[in-house]
Amino acid sequence: MFVSLIPGDLPGSHRPIALEADRLHESALWSAQGQFEQAKLWRLINLLMGVPAAALAAISGGTALGGDLGVWPGVLALISAALTATLTTVNASRRMTQAQSSANAYLQLQSATRQFLAIDLADLSRDDARETLRNLTNTRDELNKTSDPPGRLAYRKSSKNINGGSQLYTVDGEGV
Repeated sequence: MFVSLIPGDLPGSHRPIALEADRLHESALWSAQGQFEQAKLWRLINLLMGVPAAALAAISGGTALGGDLGVWPGVLALISAALTATLTTVNASRRMTQAQSSANAYLQLQSATRQFLAIDLADLSRDDARETLRNLTNTRDELNKTSDPPGRLAYRKSSKNINGGSQLYTVDGEGV
């Protein structure tokens, strides 16, 4: 659920700016939540592949030292190597860090846009308001260029969070 932040007492000349800023705010909300969910998925992938790879490597080394167990130490070592190679190729750790960083940057944009709408817009000249909107738009565009798009699962999880109201502040429910 998204709550519009457009103040009711805006001059008519500011209304188009407010509408666009409200769109930016909503876009930043969705992007931040999607990136946070994507970071969680990359962290899970990193753990699901990294822990077994390390455990299998240790077990294969121990069984190889333990005596004549046939091919099992080699099989375990190969499985461990395959998991490690996949993890290295996927680079889940870097992707998790990138998604987390992008999410925080979108969150910063979301806060700046919310403050612009709720606090500053009504007191700015149209030219100053337009310049602020241009700067916020440029920030969003740069973030979009450098952020990997969230996958379908991250989108579904973020949609559930947003539509479920978990992204609202208590004060937003009071009809500010």
